[in-house]
Amino acid sequence: MSENTSKSEWGLINKLLIGIVVGIVIGLIANEQVMSVVSSIKYVIGQFIFYTIPLVIIAFIAPAITKLRQNANKMLGAGLTISYLSAVGAATMAFVAGLLIIPHMSVPTSMETLRNVPEAAFQLNIPPIMSVMTALVTAIVLGVTALATKAEAIEKALFEFENMMMMVVKNMIIPVLPFFIATTFAGLAYEGTLTQQLPVFLKVVVLALVGHAVWLFVLYSIAGAISGKNPLEVIKHYGPAYLTAVGTMSSAATLPVALSCARKSKVLSKETVDFMVPMGATIHLCGSVLTETFFCMVISLMLYGSLPSFGTMIVFIVLFGIFAVGAPGVPGGTVMASMGIVVGVLGFDPAGVALLLAVFALQDSFGTACNVTGDGAITLMLEGLFNKDGELSAEATGVETATEVKVAV
Repeated sequence: MSENTSKSEWGLINKLLIGIVVGIVIGLIANEQVMSVVSSIKYVIGQFIFYTIPLVIIAFIAPAITKLRQNANKMLGAGLTISYLSAVGAATMAFVAGLLIIPHMSVPTSMETLRNVPEAAFQLNIPPIMSVMTALVTAIVLGVTALATKAEAIEKALFEFENMMMMVVKNMIIPVLPFFIATTFAGLAYEGTLTQQLPVFLKVVVLALVGHAVWLFVLYSIAGAISGKNPLEVIKHYGPAYLTAVGTMSSAATLPVALSCARKSKVLSKETVDFMVPMGATIHLCGSVLTETFFCMVISLMLYGSLPSFGTMIVFIVLFGIFAVGAPGVPGGTVMASMGIVVGVLGFDPAGVALLLAVFALQDSFGTACNVTGDGAITLMLEGLFNKDGELSAEATGVETATEVKVAV
C-alpha cells in the first residue's frame, strides 16, 4: 500500500470518527428544533445516497460480467452459493453459541421508552429509479446478454457508465458520508439509544461483536486457503468501509466506500471486485443473520419460557439463509425480510416481533459492518476459484476504456 493510499484511508477514517463524535454531542445537547434541522439534513443526504445505489450496482456489476467472459455464469453461481452458505453457517454458529450461553444470561424483561426524534422540517424526495434487487437483476441481465450476443457497443457504453458512476462515488457520495453518519448518531443519542439503553446495548451487542469477529475469521481463513493469498491484504483496507457501515446501518449505502477499499487490495483483481462487492452488498448478510438468530433465541426464552427446539431452529436457519440472500441492503432489511419465518416458524406473537425489532435496531450498525467486511472474504474466494493466474485482468484489458476513473478517497 502506497503512502498516499494509506493517508487517504486514514483521512476518511478520521472524518468518519469525527462525524460519530460530533453527532453524539449534538444529539445529547440539541433541542427539538435543532434535531428537526438535523433530521432534514439526514433525510436529504440519505435520499441522494440511496438514489445512486441502484445506478452504482448496474454500473459495476454489468460491465464486470462482460469482463469475466466464460467465467461469468460460474462466478455468479459461486457468489450466490457462498453467500447462502455464509448466512447459514453464521446462523448455525449463533444457534450453537446460544445453546451454550443464553441459559446462563440474565436477560432484561423490559426496555425503557425512547424519545422520538423530530421529523424532518424539510424533505426533498429523490426516489431511486428502481429497487436494489431490481438493479441487481437488471445488471446481471445486461451483463450476461451483452456477453452472449457480443454487443460491443453496449459493452463500451457499460464501461463508460462505470467510469461516470465512479466519479459520482468519488466526488459526490464519499464527501457527504461523514455528515450522514453524524446525523445518524445525533438521532441515536437524542432518542436515548446510547444512554438510557446502554446496559441492554452492551449485553447483547458485545456477544454479537464476538460472534462477528469469529465468523469473519472463519470466512477470511477459508478465503486465504482457497486463494493461496494473504487475507490480511484484503481486510486491512476495510477500516473505512466498516466505520461507514456502522454509521449508515446499510450495506447499500456503504457500497461506494466498500468498492474503494476492496480495489486497494493487491490480491484482488478489479474485475472480481466490481462483480462481487456490489452483489455482496445485496445478497451477503452474514452478520445480520448471525445476530438475529441469537436474538430470536434470547427473546424466545425471555417471553415464551424456553429456547426453540432443535428441529425448529434447523428449519428457521435453512429458510433464513434464503430470505437473507433476497433481503434489501438497507437499515433493518434483514429483520424485515425474515418476519414471515419469525412468526411462522418460531411462533413469535406481536410482542415478540416488536421486541426483536427494538433489540435488533440497537446493533444493526455492527451487523451491517460485518456483512460489508465479509464481502471482501467472498471476493477473495472467487479470486482464488476463477482468477488464480490473473487471467481475468489480462483478458479484460482488451475491452476496458482508457478513461477509467481510479478510486481515490
